Amino acid sequence: MLVTWKYRPRNTFIQRLDPRTRLIFLFSIIFALTIPEIWDFRIILPIFAIALTLYLMARIEWKDVWRAWVFIILFVVFIVGLNGIFFGRGGPSSVTSIESPVVFEIPFKIPFTDIGWDFPITVSKIWFGLIQIVRMLTMAILAIPIPYTMDPNIYGTAFRRMGASDKVSFTMDLAFRFLPTFARDFTITMDAQRARGYEMDKLNGGIAERLRKLSPFIIPVVMQSTVTGEEVIDAMDLRAFGTAPRTWLKQLHYAPRDYFILGLGAAIFIACCVLKWGFGIGGFFVPEWFSSWILN
Repeated sequence: MLVTWKYRPRNTFIQRLDPRTRLIFLFSIIFALTIPEIWDFRIILPIFAIALTLYLMARIEWKDVWRAWVFIILFVVFIVGLNGIFFGRGGPSSVTSIESPVVFEIPFKIPFTDIGWDFPITVSKIWFGLIQIVRMLTMAILAIPIPYTMDPNIYGTAFRRMGASDKVSFTMDLAFRFLPTFARDFTITMDAQRARGYEMDKLNGGIAERLRKLSPFIIPVVMQSTVTGEEVIDAMDLRAFGTAPRTWLKQLHYAPRDYFILGLGAAIFIACCVLKWGFGIGGFFVPEWFSSWILN
């Protein structure tokens, strides 16, 4: 059977919001930062502060989300951030085209050859990496609380009431449940293998050898995921899914607090578009105080 994230009622302002409100606000922030391509820290930091405030209002315990935060931080800092600092990719061309002082250089040489080059780390690349990290964290801060504070029984209903088709709504509902179900199956498999005396702590050797030793876990988990998927398909076929429009038991209604959050999201998106396309504010630049601080 399918399982869900560690959701539980908390009676907070965030949980009392309509689920459509939270999804629409998340999309509004993502579109506000990406469509006009906002890179100005004077705009990004206030949006980050709003997202952080909403996250703290959800009152999620650290023990519930620390694994998700470890993954997000590793991804954002060590992949997105370092990619921006080393190569300046993923942003506007001005990151590498503008003249910027070189802070230091990182030498790189291909082993057993004389071929090598230096990676110049400039002030603009460092600033771009920091801005990129804040942009990604702003989106993550709004996305992480959703599976922990939104009733899993209304995933499909929320997308259906937002105008998505029945197939898309059920797809999104199943997608939210896939990862925790996969983690459940993997945990059960590990416990079963431990009970049979399999020593998990002795996974030594190269990549091929480790994969071979992990086969007692990978194969059962993949087979169980396949069986679960077949069970879901059979259950949907027995209910004649796809032959006619579906009815939805739960009803969703907007409250004044929902209109306030929706208006806030729309205002942020419109403001970013107007500032960028109307006044030319929001592009990438390095503040003088940062250049002076990092060079001293």
